[in-house]
Amino acid sequence: MNILELKDYRIFVGDDIWKDFVYLLKQRGYSRILILVDENTGRDCLPLFRANVNISAQVIEIPAGEQHKNIATCQAIWKTMMEYEADRNSVLINLGGGVIGDMGGFCAGTFKRGIDFIQFPTTLLSQVDASVGGKLGIDFQGIKNSIGLFANPQAVFIYPPFLETLSKRELRSGFAEIVKHGLIYDEKYWSDIKETNFLHPTTISDFVLPSLHIKKAVVEADPYEKGLRKILNFGHTIGHAVESYSFHSRKPLLHGEAIAIGMICEAWLSFKTFTFKQSELKILTEFILRIFGKKELDIDSFEILIQLMRNDKKNENAKINFTLLRRTGEAVVNQTCDEVTIGESLMYYQGL
Repeated sequence: MNILELKDYRIFVGDDIWKDFVYLLKQRGYSRILILVDENTGRDCLPLFRANVNISAQVIEIPAGEQHKNIATCQAIWKTMMEYEADRNSVLINLGGGVIGDMGGFCAGTFKRGIDFIQFPTTLLSQVDASVGGKLGIDFQGIKNSIGLFANPQAVFIYPPFLETLSKRELRSGFAEIVKHGLIYDEKYWSDIKETNFLHPTTISDFVLPSLHIKKAVVEADPYEKGLRKILNFGHTIGHAVESYSFHSRKPLLHGEAIAIGMICEAWLSFKTFTFKQSELKILTEFILRIFGKKELDIDSFEILIQLMRNDKKNENAKINFTLLRRTGEAVVNQTCDEVTIGESLMYYQGL
């Protein structure tokens, strides 16, 4: 087992995390233990959880999907917590992917002015990204993560066998964040990533710890996203807009699929407006297309996408804010681009 020590909590990674988990529960002496799942993790992950630990807990199940990451679902969670007579000495265990971790942490952080929560990320995306940093929230009026807060869990427990419950599409989605970590922070890591058989759960789990170490270093240096932590937003300004827009289509994109599009577009912006080399853009574009394929963007949607970007929480002084690449392995924050150039980046992707 590996343990990452953060300032306020620890992340336990491995097949043998369960004794530490049970010890934590006994040490805290919680009056109520609640487990939040969605319909997928309730079916696929809760049995694995229960096979490894025997605790008395109440389960709260919600519908799966980003489209349910909203205040209405939070109200349903809070209502059920009250029905289970949860008090301020209760704990909420969030067993699921990024939506469960974000929304469960948000519900715990606001319920009766805050109760403890423990994260059990079950997707690759949540294990390498959402498990570190204490950023919690929900979507509001079509804008991702626009309502939220910072609050740290009591601990995070990462159990690699959960990855075996995922589809290839879900693994691919999580892989986008691993790609991002190499591009923004570590050129050697980017080289390793390009050589991986990303669709094999055992192989891909080897990238969980290196990505956790990168995010840990970034978050500890800038816990409230005032400077360095903004490098983690690479691909996310355009990616979040594409993801939000896709919710209204017949085939909504997963987070990583949208971020893959965002990374290509924002790498083009890095080339067009900054110092990113055209040769590096070509390598990045070809790699991401090989892994994620090409998604069609409707040219008529470009104005809507830019409007979504105008409402992005990362913006300052009414300007659309980006993290761009100076070179592979080095990102620069607080870069702005005019809307014509942003539209050209979307056209670059569309023309591939």
